[in-house]
Amino acid sequence: MRPLAEFPLQARRAIAGVLTDIDETLTTEGRLTAAAYAAMERLHDAGVRVVPVTGRPAGWCDHIARMWPVAAVVGENGAFYMRFHAAARKLETVHNLSAAARKENRQRLDRLAQEILRAVPGSALASDQAYREADIAIDYREDVSPLPRAAVDEIVRRMQAAGLTAKVSSIHVNGWIGAYDKLGMTRRLLAEAFGVDAHAEREHWLFVGDSPNDSPLFGFFPHAVGVANVAEFAGRMEHLPAYVTQARSGAGFVELAGALLAARGGKP
Repeated sequence: MRPLAEFPLQARRAIAGVLTDIDETLTTEGRLTAAAYAAMERLHDAGVRVVPVTGRPAGWCDHIARMWPVAAVVGENGAFYMRFHAAARKLETVHNLSAAARKENRQRLDRLAQEILRAVPGSALASDQAYREADIAIDYREDVSPLPRAAVDEIVRRMQAAGLTAKVSSIHVNGWIGAYDKLGMTRRLLAEAFGVDAHAEREHWLFVGDSPNDSPLFGFFPHAVGVANVAEFAGRMEHLPAYVTQARSGAGFVELAGALLAARGGKP
């Protein structure tokens, strides 16, 4: 990972959209700071599309799509995307799985979640589980005392043994039925909502994140950026971002936004 300062000026100037993780990328210790929110708004006002790509639930994403300065949002690690059409006052939601499939999967996922909680002391259902449509989220450090790596690995092992896709974020282990991920739904969103061939245009889109569930996007986008705390997970990811900020979490996002705006001749 190279310092963000080495991100070439011309390449920064050509960025048309910023795809961003939320937890500990936009947020800092669980809070969305005024500075990070303002950085999103400055990018939006400069004509740069901002799209959160998150493991957070459908309930959160409904709010984000409607009320944040964003073009769309990908949620539950790629289970769906949401896009708010302001003129029509309509929220568009596109799912990877049908409503029938999501309903059928729910009981299986809920049973497995309870088995994991019994097997891994100190773990808990994520506080936002009630607002999820397609996955389970096991909290290992958001509202519980941080669990050791061995406990996190055991949660992953049990999910995978049950046939789930399992991904580790900075706070949760998410598990779902299906082969989709953040990258697949992001590519679908770009194509369907914006007419963008992500592979052909990937030099013009940037992803910023911090944890293992961001690895596919780090590998796909040549100008991917990690906020400084990505170093904590460096040994657990197949792909690392090309660049890394000096600052951690939300302050790292502000640093990145400033670098992109400065390249466009705007106020950093």
